[in-house]
Amino acid sequence: MITKLQAIEGRDFHYKRSATACEKWRRNGATQTWKTRPNDFRVPVKYGLYGYGQIRETDVGDVHLESECPHRVVTQ
Repeated sequence: MITKLQAIEGRDFHYKRSATACEKWRRNGATQTWKTRPNDFRVPVKYGLYGYGQIRETDVGDVHLESECPHRVVTQ
């Protein structure tokens, strides 16, 4: 699980695909925040060769920093 501060400052993230494997995601732009919704954020990410997505405040339970990965198997 990441915090808003980790999402703003982080570069490499892992998305939990299953109980034993993670998928590597990397930042693909600046974090977007809103003045009217201070708890909301959006981090654009790239994964794999052609995959693009985003990390939002609702996704923080399945995402962690690469340095804090509890799994050893990582797919790219």
